[in-house]
Amino acid sequence: MQATDDGDGRLRVAVVGAMGFGAFHLRALQDLTDTAVLTAVVDPRPAAGEVLEMLGRAPQYASLTDLLAEQRPDIVVIASPIPTHAPLAEEAMRAGCHLLLEKPPTASLAEYENLLAVAQETGRVVQVGFQADGSSAYDAIAAAVAAGEIGEVRGVGAVGTWVRATSYFARAPWAGRRRLDGVDVVDGVVTNPLAHAVQAALRLAGARRAEDVAAVEAELFRANDIEADDTSSIRIITATALPVAVGLTLCAAAHSEPRVIVHGSAGRIVYWYKTDRIEISTARGSRSLTATSTGALADLVAHLRGDTAEPASPLTHAGAFMRVMEAVRTAPEPATIPARLTTWHEDEVGRHVVVDDVEAWCERVAESLRTFTTLGAPWAPRHSTLATLRLSETTGAPEVARYVDGAGTSALDSPRPHLHPVRTTAGVLVSAVAPADHTWHAGVGMAVQDVGGHNLWGGRTYVRGSGYMWRDDHGRITHEQWRATPGQAHPTESGDEHGEHRDGGYMEAELAWRGHDGSVLLTEIRTLTWGPEERGWRLEWTSALTNATTDTLALGSPGSNGRVGGGYGGFFWRLPACSDVDVRTAQARGEEAVHGTVAPWLAWSATTAEGDVTLVITSDDGDPWFVRVAGYPGFGSSLAWSEAIQLAPATSISRRFRIFIADGRLTDDEAAEVAARL
Repeated sequence: MQATDDGDGRLRVAVVGAMGFGAFHLRALQDLTDTAVLTAVVDPRPAAGEVLEMLGRAPQYASLTDLLAEQRPDIVVIASPIPTHAPLAEEAMRAGCHLLLEKPPTASLAEYENLLAVAQETGRVVQVGFQADGSSAYDAIAAAVAAGEIGEVRGVGAVGTWVRATSYFARAPWAGRRRLDGVDVVDGVVTNPLAHAVQAALRLAGARRAEDVAAVEAELFRANDIEADDTSSIRIITATALPVAVGLTLCAAAHSEPRVIVHGSAGRIVYWYKTDRIEISTARGSRSLTATSTGALADLVAHLRGDTAEPASPLTHAGAFMRVMEAVRTAPEPATIPARLTTWHEDEVGRHVVVDDVEAWCERVAESLRTFTTLGAPWAPRHSTLATLRLSETTGAPEVARYVDGAGTSALDSPRPHLHPVRTTAGVLVSAVAPADHTWHAGVGMAVQDVGGHNLWGGRTYVRGSGYMWRDDHGRITHEQWRATPGQAHPTESGDEHGEHRDGGYMEAELAWRGHDGSVLLTEIRTLTWGPEERGWRLEWTSALTNATTDTLALGSPGSNGRVGGGYGGFFWRLPACSDVDVRTAQARGEEAVHGTVAPWLAWSATTAEGDVTLVITSDDGDPWFVRVAGYPGFGSSLAWSEAIQLAPATSISRRFRIFIADGRLTDDEAAEVAARL
């Protein structure tokens, strides 16, 4: 696209925010004297020092409006505070100017979408100040991937560990703020100082436009006394289901060069975007490359002079980053990192806080493509034990299960209270949580994939006509309060007919099933009773779900949304790795025969790494059994096998299950006898 010039073939450039980061662009102009010329700067502060020298004869204005009243530059560089980006960009475009807009382009996704519309309407070119987008490294990396050097790309990670003194957050009123005077700022480690790492990771994952991002999980923390995040992990799922994870901090012990890692099935590529270094490592060895870069302003000038087909970082290619920006903007307030996990330093950088081992945890995020929470970082949420299940009041009696709140679960795995670990009386583990094949499986619990359009099961959502898709629709189930504090006796079973105490325990809890926006969709009264039995122990689980909304609420599953045989959702028990699995009912045996059948009981016998076990589950609710053996070991009861349950406001449904947990393998007759007794 050709642009006008100042009469001598050079494009006219004005810089907004000259006394801030705009000075960087003023320096860049010094190398473009043959193609561009500075015609004005905008800043409410008088030009001084280096900026005054670079200004030359160009006038200074206090506002963009004042500048535009007197001249129309070809390019306006906007390097002002984040909250001013959107209004200034629109004003400049409507005045006929092209833009170099510093990152982040706007403070919200809505503002970004409005700017896209203005750019389309006015026909103006907007280059976003992601400097690394002008590197030849991306073409070199794409060529290596296309040639199969690292095999199939499995994910992209990024790590950035920087040091920032307290003075960094005092440099401006908006620094380190989420909002200022009611206006979004969103100035945190993810969205400003290390935003380039996020952008580079997204680009290498093939995600540039907003629609290229399916879901974002933002975990924000702070060690400094600020509103925004200074230590965060972000997990992104692209529209092609590729995971991207970034671990970033401004609280490292020492400043390190940020890098992006492309993980492949046969190798990896590491890209240090600030120095344009690339290292490709495979089983055959390693090779290094050095790329070249064109600055954002130089690239925009070249494009407007007709030298390139498109700018290196057009506004449309900031959409994926803006999906991350929006996730950070709408995330809960950053959690404070406990002081016991930090130390304060006073050195040549200034006074700054260091989070213990933060470099290692950020590295783990980039390597494992998981978040601080799922990795177990000491400052991240962890499962809290709500109750311990024991079979006897005897002091020191071993526990057979632990009931946890699910706080240590990834947001994309729909956190929920569950039982784990669950063991036989001999101590054999019979539950699994967050297994690699389905990280959203959580021990023993109750969950539904589609609750009025919200995913409370975790993982991908099954969409009719489209199949499984990653979506930002994940909710969570929260423990609200105890209705009956966990104790050693059921209130109606405190003794038998002879007045003797029955070992075991009982608890009753109130839970809230919350949608993606945090609103309560369902309330649940959950009752657990447990006790010893000959050759094992018994567990009774009852869940009563009540519609807490004012509309009819659909409780669905992949099966009710069109996936034949995919009716999971409801009570579900995920087991650890099993071999020689024998799953059966009184009439059927094997996964294919049992899956989808209605029977009063189901038995599962298998060999685990710790020994042989048998689980017998009974239910008289008439729901089909859901069974998986070949893909992963698990079973449950299907609440909505092929049709969703339509639950009217304030109405309830209830489901009850009795399970026998035994060591060893029970025969069919023994399993039937246990089921009858349960």
